[in-house]
Amino acid sequence: MLRRPDIHARAVYKFFRAHSEGESLIVTCPEGDHVKERFDFGRQAKDGGLCLSDFTAARDSGRVDYVAFLATTVGPGVRALAEEWKANGDYLRSHILQILALEGAEAFAELLHEKIREMWGFPDPAETTKPDLFKGRYRGVRVSFGYPACPRLEDQAQLFRLLDVEKSIGVQLTEGFMMEPEGSVSALVFHHPEARYFSLTEQDAEQLERSVRAAEGATVA
Repeated sequence: MLRRPDIHARAVYKFFRAHSEGESLIVTCPEGDHVKERFDFGRQAKDGGLCLSDFTAARDSGRVDYVAFLATTVGPGVRALAEEWKANGDYLRSHILQILALEGAEAFAELLHEKIREMWGFPDPAETTKPDLFKGRYRGVRVSFGYPACPRLEDQAQLFRLLDVEKSIGVQLTEGFMMEPEGSVSALVFHHPEARYFSLTEQDAEQLERSVRAAEGATVA
């Protein structure tokens, strides 16, 4: 087993009061009277016409709702050790180490999501199997920015602000909104019982970008 003080797993998570306004998710302070962050999501033009904001109570519903954000990492010494092994010609070990770090962070995120479901009050049924978990057969969804349902990697910046990720677990964002160390995972968690995974088409994503640019232009004006 590899034992190094600079390679270990860390995580940060937090629940936030939130509501939806159309295709937007509004994250607020606990009292609900101050907006902390706003996330704009895309909606499917076809298929189920889904949008991630559908999984949170609408502002005019009168209900108080919450979402969770999380970030996990395995590092920070993975890259240094991987580069050391690579420099010594041990390319396979270098490659495997980096893969294990990323898979470890992903596994930690899955475990944390399971704990979050328990804290929300709906733990997985006792009969839930590992294959069930692998196939996402549980209540709610865990989505990461840059993936099919929410392709805007730029939204990582808002997640990092909400969780103060760099200070909490030492993960930084690059100029391209990638995470460093690479063996890191971040996610937004919805608890809605009908929440499910879905994908936006390229056209859906382009429409989202147009909407975001229009909103930014209106804000500047």
